[in-house]
Amino acid sequence: MEPHKAAHLLEKYFEGETTIAEEKLLSVYFASADVAPEFEMYKPLFGYFESEKSQQPEITSISVKNQNPWLAVAAAAIVFLSIGSFSYLNFQEKPQQDLGTYNSPERAFLETKKALALLSRNVNTGVEGMQHLKAYENTKERIFKQ
Repeated sequence: MEPHKAAHLLEKYFEGETTIAEEKLLSVYFASADVAPEFEMYKPLFGYFESEKSQQPEITSISVKNQNPWLAVAAAAIVFLSIGSFSYLNFQEKPQQDLGTYNSPERAFLETKKALALLSRNVNTGVEGMQHLKAYENTKERIFKQ
C-alpha cells in the first residue's frame, strides 16, 4: 500500500469513519513486513487487535447444586419479615399534631404579627444583600462604558 493511501486510511480510522473492509486493509498492511517507517508506531496497535481477536474468552460457570434449599427459604423469610415490619412501622396511624390554632383571636393576631415580623426581617436582610449587587452593577457599567 502506498504511504499516502495508508495515511488517508489511518486518518479515517482515527476519526471513526472507516468501513470494515478498510479496517481489514489496514490490519493486513500492518501485519506485512513492508510498513513505511513513519507508520511503524501503529504496528503494535493493529497487532494487538489481531492477537486479541484470535483469543477465545474464558467462560466460567457457577454451580449452585450443592446449596442447602433451606438457606433460600430462610433468606426469603427474612426478606418478607423485613418488608412487613418496615411497612407496619411506617404506615401506623400517627397521632394528630397541634396545628397551631388558637381559641382567642387576640392571641392568634399576636402570633401572626410575630411571624410576619420574622418574615419581614429575613426579607429585608435579603434586600440589603441585593443592594451590594446594585453597587457592583453600577461600578461595572461605569468601567465598561469608558
